[in-house]
Amino acid sequence: MRRMYRRLFAVAAVLAASSLPFSAQERIDSSINSRIRTEESQHSEIMHTLHYLTDVYGPRLTGSPNHKAAAEWAVKQMTEWGFANGHLEPWDFGHPGWSNEHLEVHMTAPVHDALVVEALAWTPGTNGTITVPAFNLVPPEGPEVESGATPGGRGPAHLGPTRTELQAYLDGVAEKVHGRAVLVGKPIFVPVNLDPPAGRMTDEAAHCRFDAEAANDPACRNQGRGRGSGAGAARADHPSDRLSTRDVSKAIDQFLVSNKALLRINDAGRPNGQIVAFSNATYDPAQTVPTIVMRNEDYGRIARILADGTPVTLEANIVNRMYPEGKTSYNAIAEIPGTDKKDEVVMLGGHLDSWHSATGATDNAIGCAVMMEAARILKAAGVTPRRTIRVALWSGEEEGLLGSLAYVKQHFGTAEAPTSEFAKFNGYLNVDSGTGRVRGASVFGPDDDARILREALASFKDLKFEGVIPTRSRATGGTDSTSFNNAGLPGIGFGQDPIEYGSHTHHTNLDTYERIIENDVRDSAVVIAATLYQLAMQDAMLPRFSATDMPPPVAPR
Repeated sequence: MRRMYRRLFAVAAVLAASSLPFSAQERIDSSINSRIRTEESQHSEIMHTLHYLTDVYGPRLTGSPNHKAAAEWAVKQMTEWGFANGHLEPWDFGHPGWSNEHLEVHMTAPVHDALVVEALAWTPGTNGTITVPAFNLVPPEGPEVESGATPGGRGPAHLGPTRTELQAYLDGVAEKVHGRAVLVGKPIFVPVNLDPPAGRMTDEAAHCRFDAEAANDPACRNQGRGRGSGAGAARADHPSDRLSTRDVSKAIDQFLVSNKALLRINDAGRPNGQIVAFSNATYDPAQTVPTIVMRNEDYGRIARILADGTPVTLEANIVNRMYPEGKTSYNAIAEIPGTDKKDEVVMLGGHLDSWHSATGATDNAIGCAVMMEAARILKAAGVTPRRTIRVALWSGEEEGLLGSLAYVKQHFGTAEAPTSEFAKFNGYLNVDSGTGRVRGASVFGPDDDARILREALASFKDLKFEGVIPTRSRATGGTDSTSFNNAGLPGIGFGQDPIEYGSHTHHTNLDTYERIIENDVRDSAVVIAATLYQLAMQDAMLPRFSATDMPPPVAPR
């Protein structure tokens, strides 16, 4: 079947090319990749874009004024580059926006010292400076998990307490939290890492992950292939009588509010001063007391002093602001209009929103800047695409792919309930894994989709691009390309060198402009531009699964 497809495709391509005007025939030729490389080498705008998205408009929390300002700037910039139809496309976030405007926490007794913290999003401020004694609340953890029942971690895993066990403990400490700063949980042990992860993916690892032939390579057994089966990994059921970590945290929030604690402190539980501060899951500040995440080193120090029996006094001043207008969030859209196939669309993008502890450079200003740059390269190189090229910079990704899911639902529907635009869609390209150069990709669709993209990118081995593999998974998770996969559309997710992403910058307070490797993001833009060019110019659209071959739908997570 594959050989027959190749012969038919080749014949069709020749016949189609012979009937096209010269301007259309010349567009797909070997010189385009050289022109793409030259444009990026001599006229790159990518670091300028990254500077604005991070230094000027970061952080970019969904629903916040910073995010909207960043989206407006991106549209303005793409319009200045000559893109058309630039606009913000609204979707219903359903929660007010939030931002932290001022944050300082000090230990004032038994010693004076500044503490490193971040505010938890969608929590209230302190309404001025408070000076309060500290208390370490250590809830019961329940029995240890039997060895092998769950993945290993930093110390024994526990099943969690029953509701009765937790309530009995909280009743016993109710008088101790009133008017206090409450450290929740014992300090997390973070071992020294004597074997840090490699910054670059080895050529062998890239081969095993992205080479179409790697499935038959004995050296690649038990290594990730990046191609989902469509079923998703099975998860062990949590015992019904035991509270999950989230359940315990929610109960403690309610307990602290009821008993008029003045501050909640969580342990960041990461090495080297790293802090990850997410959000109050209810998005309602009335459901929590002011809450901060403290670096592990400071948290452990205070907990140990308290354990000695020595009182600790903390001083805190937190100013947070809510924005009712943030209930409507926006995706930023701009296009390079097509010509003879302008009703067909190729999309590329990344999520513009970030968490608030840093300026969101590697997650994911880089993805946005790479995609903006890839489209700019084609525009500057004088390419007149046959299909319309549409850049989309999403919001709400960090809260659950919300912006891209809303967009796909509105514009395309699903394979089972398509809109009129569904059949005119020719792929969505996505980058969202840090500063490392792209090393390969996966595409939702039949094997021929991966082959077409692999052949189009074969000349980028010098940039360490390994290949493209297919996936059948319609499960959402991880990044916005899966929103398209979920609908049964060809989402193309690029894999990258891991450089510091999982170990240092992903969602942390270290995710800043300084962590960007310029050569890597420029190389990524070149590869993406070449991919985009082929999808915008080839006669045939990417093949789709037939109705009988389409993997079954999966509910978004």
